[in-house]
Amino acid sequence: MMEILQHNTTLWVGISFVIFVALCVKFAGGKITGALDKRIAEIKAEIETAERLKAEAQALLTDFQQKQRDAEKAAAEIIAQAKASAKAVQEAAEAELAETMERREAQLADRLKRIEEKAIADIQNHAADLSVKATREIVEKTLDEKASAKLLDQAIQSVSKYLN
Repeated sequence: MMEILQHNTTLWVGISFVIFVALCVKFAGGKITGALDKRIAEIKAEIETAERLKAEAQALLTDFQQKQRDAEKAAAEIIAQAKASAKAVQEAAEAELAETMERREAQLADRLKRIEEKAIADIQNHAADLSVKATREIVEKTLDEKASAKLLDQAIQSVSKYLN
């Protein structure tokens, strides 16, 4: 059997490997276990950091969503105020336009009344002038000079009384 053990290289390699692993575990086992424990601690710390960052991100997301809702609400209020202001400005402009139209209509009516009064006065003056001329012509044809002058003066006085 010794012979089998001397010539079987695979068996010797296997035994050598087992001895090597046993020596590594005995002498380096603490270091490997320490390194693995350290790596596990680092991974746990990274996981905790990631969870903390996730919680912070979630809180920020919630905060930004609230701010967005608040901003949308404020925008809606601003739009409502702008619409109300626009309506008030429109109503004021319409009222001012109506007032301006009333003033202009009153000015136009006043102007038409003055033009009408002037036309009536012009017609009366022209009629008076025509009647004076006609009277003068009639009187000149029918009366002598002295009587004519007297009647003319009376007619002028009576006409001027009616005009004043």
